[in-house]
Amino acid sequence: MKAITLLGSTGSIGTQTLDILEHHPDQFRLVGLAAGNNVELLAQQVRQFKPEIVAICNDHRLPELRQALAGCDPMPQVVAGEAGVVEVARYGDAAAVVTGIVGCAGLLPTLAAIEAGKDIALANKETLIAGGPVVLPLIAKHGVKLLPADSEHSAIFQCLQGVPPGGLRRIVLTASGGAFRDWPVDKLAQVTVADALQHPNWSMGRKITVDSATLMNKGLEVIEAHYLFGATYDQIDIVIHPQSIIHSLIELQDTSVLAQLGWPDMRLPLLYALSWPDRIFTDWEPLDLVKASSLTFRAPDHAKYPCMELAYAAGRAGGTMTAVLNAANEQAVALFLEEKIHFLDIPRVIETVCDRHQTDNRRQPSLADILAADQWARTEVLSVSPTLSRATLVSLG
Repeated sequence: MKAITLLGSTGSIGTQTLDILEHHPDQFRLVGLAAGNNVELLAQQVRQFKPEIVAICNDHRLPELRQALAGCDPMPQVVAGEAGVVEVARYGDAAAVVTGIVGCAGLLPTLAAIEAGKDIALANKETLIAGGPVVLPLIAKHGVKLLPADSEHSAIFQCLQGVPPGGLRRIVLTASGGAFRDWPVDKLAQVTVADALQHPNWSMGRKITVDSATLMNKGLEVIEAHYLFGATYDQIDIVIHPQSIIHSLIELQDTSVLAQLGWPDMRLPLLYALSWPDRIFTDWEPLDLVKASSLTFRAPDHAKYPCMELAYAAGRAGGTMTAVLNAANEQAVALFLEEKIHFLDIPRVIETVCDRHQTDNRRQPSLADILAADQWARTEVLSVSPTLSRATLVSLG
């Protein structure tokens, strides 16, 4: 049985990972759990899966968690705070760590797991986007595997199995188009938070659902694909595929195109990241192409999705610019979800913050440089957003 630790256990990635473990108890054993704030669900998970160690990131809720676990047998080691999550990440005999923590908060626990010699099932794209210049050398130093656990990069990884070195010509990332794929651009001025959270194909957390609506999620995936697969930014394209059946494609040097298909179900890439290089039988609904009926594609509308070009520009700039892009996006999306800025402010805020970072971009950053850039960008968003928000409100009339 493969020993697994799960970071971000109460989110979408975490609950689906535990669904896999529940249905394959002969394949996987849970060593550690970490969650952010949901004490009730975390306590339920501990009682069901019996990890050896558990962390709650919000250390103010540690007494509540201890109370919720009263009488639990066996009682796990209970820790809290960011340091507690890092302790879970490096703990024990887990062979692999699933990183399902949202945002840049996943970076330090992932680095700790790598340094402890554990393979990474990467469901946290921000780890590479912000920390790629530090993460990749550490992966090589410790000889661990970095296995993508999101649907697009898993699809690329699966298609690349057996492709010889130098065989890759182009990567094509598919995008659902998010909540506003069928909206005209001029209607975006009327967007509400509720509108942005209505994803047509996937059930995801609030932050990533907004990223899908802006298509920043796909821009971030472009940067992640660059780090994971060594492709240049000119070799990575985005195409809108509303059905979300083809999860991504690769083109080879002879123009052959390989694709990975399946129903929209995050459990499939998670299972492959945990079981690679093996394939485990499941009783999930097989893909029926007749039922799927038609698969359609169109080019993304750059006027509707300006965040895409911001991500390409940050990726090409390299260094700490991608950490700034990621942090500015996280902070701007949080302000939008709190209804403190308008939806159209999100790309404007990000662009302004990235522009201000150009002269300070560290091309070969240390971890300290990346963390400093991340914090600077979050603070900068707060200074930029009120001005842009007022301008947006005036323009919306």
